[in-house]
Amino acid sequence: MLDIQDDISSYLAFSHYIDWNEPSVQRKAKELKDSAEGEIELAKAAYYFVRDEIKHSWDVQDKRVTATASDALREGVGICWAKSNLLAALLRANGIPAGICYQRLTLGSTPESGYCIHALNAIYLRSIDRWIRVDARGNKEGVQADFSVDDERLAFPIRKEYDEVDYKTVYAEPLPQTRSILENSTDALYMYLHSLPERI
Repeated sequence: MLDIQDDISSYLAFSHYIDWNEPSVQRKAKELKDSAEGEIELAKAAYYFVRDEIKHSWDVQDKRVTATASDALREGVGICWAKSNLLAALLRANGIPAGICYQRLTLGSTPESGYCIHALNAIYLRSIDRWIRVDARGNKEGVQADFSVDDERLAFPIRKEYDEVDYKTVYAEPLPQTRSILENSTDALYMYLHSLPERI
C-alpha cells in the first residue's frame, strides 16, 4: 500500500520543479487533453508522451541537465527525476493529482556497480478511486514499462537480494537531495555515473 504524505491538494500544486503554470507545459497539457477521452485516457496519453518523446539522458548520451518540468519539455531530454517532474506537471495541469515515488536500484547489473535513487510517478484516478504507479523512464532493451490500472508494469523489478528498495511514499515534491544535485550539475552523464544518491 502506498503512503500518501499530504492532502490531495498538494498533489495538484505547482512549484519550481513541477511548474505546470508555465505556458509551455499548459499548452502541452491542453494538447493531450484535447486528444483524449476521459481521465484514464488522458493520464495514459501524458504517460506515453513523457515515456516515449522525452528521451532519457543516459540512453541518448546527452549531457544536458534538465531539472524542472518545463526544462525537460523544452529540451526533450532528462533523467528519471526530470521526467517524473514533467509527468506530474502535465497531469496536475489537467486536474489529475500526481506525485513522485522512489526506488533504490543498482546502477548497473550488480551491487558492485553501486546504487542510485530512481524516480517514478504515482497518479490518483478519481474514476477508480485509487492511486496507481507508473514509470515513464523510457523503454529500451531489457526495460519495458507500461501504463496499467490493473497491475504495476514498472521499469525495474526490485531485487531484494541486492539490497534494492521500493519506497512506498508518494511525495508531492521531489526530494531535496535530488533537487540539489540537479541544480549543481552541468553534465548529465557525469552526474548519472558519479553524483546520484544511494539512499533516501
